[in-house]
Amino acid sequence: MSLRAVYRFIPHTIRHAPEGGVVYEAHCAQPGCSAESGAHEVQEAAQDWALRHTGRTGHALFRRVVTDYARVARAE
Repeated sequence: MSLRAVYRFIPHTIRHAPEGGVVYEAHCAQPGCSAESGAHEVQEAAQDWALRHTGRTGHALFRRVVTDYARVARAE
């Protein structure tokens, strides 16, 4: 007996979901330092943390992370 399958591909889109918000973080990139700002809903809060951390430690390199939420929907 031979089985056959029919696949139906449906186009989808992915877009920013405003209701999810955006999260900002800063992570110290100095070797041996694991300090991080934590998640903030306001970009300036993560940046201010990095500036204070530099003032206290002299560490000047940071990895910035911006996370948003996305929604997938069928393309119309």
